[in-house]
Amino acid sequence: MTTLRPSPARPEEEAAGLGERLAVLREGAAPGATILSATIPAAPVDPVSLVAAAIEADLEAVLWLRPSEGFSVVGVGRAWAVEAEGAGRFREAEGAWHAVLAGAHLDPERGLRDGHAVEPPGVGPVLLGALGFTGRAPGADDPWGPFGPSSLVLPELLVATTSEGTFLTGTLAGGGSGPEVRAIERRWEHLATRARALAPNPNGLVAMPVFAPLATTAEQPTHDHWRRLVGMFSGAVGRGRIDKVVLARRVDLRSRVELDVPNALRRLAATAPESTTYAFRRGGRTFLGATPERLARTEGRRFQTVAVAGTVGRGTDADEDARLARELLASEKDREEHAIVLDSIRELLRPVAETLQVAREPAVMRLRFVQHLVTEISGTLHEANGLLSLGERLHPTPAVGGEPRDVALAMVAEHEGFERGWYAGPVGWLGADGDGELCVALRCGIVDRTRATLFAGCGIVGDSDPDLEWEESRIKLRAVISALGIPEDER
Repeated sequence: MTTLRPSPARPEEEAAGLGERLAVLREGAAPGATILSATIPAAPVDPVSLVAAAIEADLEAVLWLRPSEGFSVVGVGRAWAVEAEGAGRFREAEGAWHAVLAGAHLDPERGLRDGHAVEPPGVGPVLLGALGFTGRAPGADDPWGPFGPSSLVLPELLVATTSEGTFLTGTLAGGGSGPEVRAIERRWEHLATRARALAPNPNGLVAMPVFAPLATTAEQPTHDHWRRLVGMFSGAVGRGRIDKVVLARRVDLRSRVELDVPNALRRLAATAPESTTYAFRRGGRTFLGATPERLARTEGRRFQTVAVAGTVGRGTDADEDARLARELLASEKDREEHAIVLDSIRELLRPVAETLQVAREPAVMRLRFVQHLVTEISGTLHEANGLLSLGERLHPTPAVGGEPRDVALAMVAEHEGFERGWYAGPVGWLGADGDGELCVALRCGIVDRTRATLFAGCGIVGDSDPDLEWEESRIKLRAVISALGIPEDER
């Protein structure tokens, strides 16, 4: 259990306290230290406002926010990063992180003890980022250009809000220097002061209404091409070549006004508190979304994951909602799609799981625009190999790729027509003990000033109807579209 000390009341006191801890670490660091990292208690700060302050200052920033659990992590700046490429990116990232930690000089009052985190989850030196759907490097002119094939970043400043309080971690590469310590003090004082000025009135609106008009400029595939692809894929299922394949859409939008990223994040968090709202700011672009799907969470040998597949819309009232949920539970097509995902995850876990608990029947998860079939899965592993090892085993699940995996992915690569980048790949955070959480990057898009590139996908099985699947993808896109603006054809 972490013992909390009183939090400083003002940003300048927090900055001075963090600088003092880093200065003490500098004095005791061995030559060749890879990083210095210190953690202090901090006063609560609104996570979206902190990201907004970082965007104003043109700094790299990350948001990880789960409103239903009162948990958030915000990272600002970059002390160190690993940006691995290709199929070996999980193992390469894990090895690089172990090597950095082996030479790290951490606050002796915090960090690791006997290989386990002393602090609550998400506190201390933490990597934030994504592993990418395929790990292929994007082209320079691709919207994914600034994000790379994969990227796990150790922020210079990290603020974690947990059930045990709010914590501020400062990290410097190498042994640090006096000027670097003073720079991190000044940066935190500015960001914290600005974030508290930007924070919404607790008695007022959390998110403002959105008036940005959004016009569709391109779609991949087009509606006609989508019909042909769904027909082709469902035919392959019918012939027994494949059980399921996930077909995605990319939609490019443009607004006449600059899109408000912080307000979009507030709207996503307010309308989907049971999901994880996330944002990654790179090179002036922001990849953001609110995903309902956890790929893996680990804590020692314990793990959690979930099977999510099967979708229906929301009703206009509680009675219609309940009717649609009953239809979803009774739908042979959706139950088949869900069973494919669940059976695959169970088989992937069987070789590494000592115990495995799977809900007997799927439940219905209600989101703002859709309802999903969901089955919770948990258990213990034979060995505590860490988050990235489990994430590599599970990604991509049939919920975003297909089954059999290799055949489905080959069909996607040949016919989908665009690079998924970080869409449908693992995003999340990784602590110094190797544990953390990865989610599947869904309900998402890239925002670049007045432009947005959004993504959504549908699972195609034998009796999939192309127009119904198109409508399902349109409903999924609404989550981010409604957070960013108003489609011009709906005004």
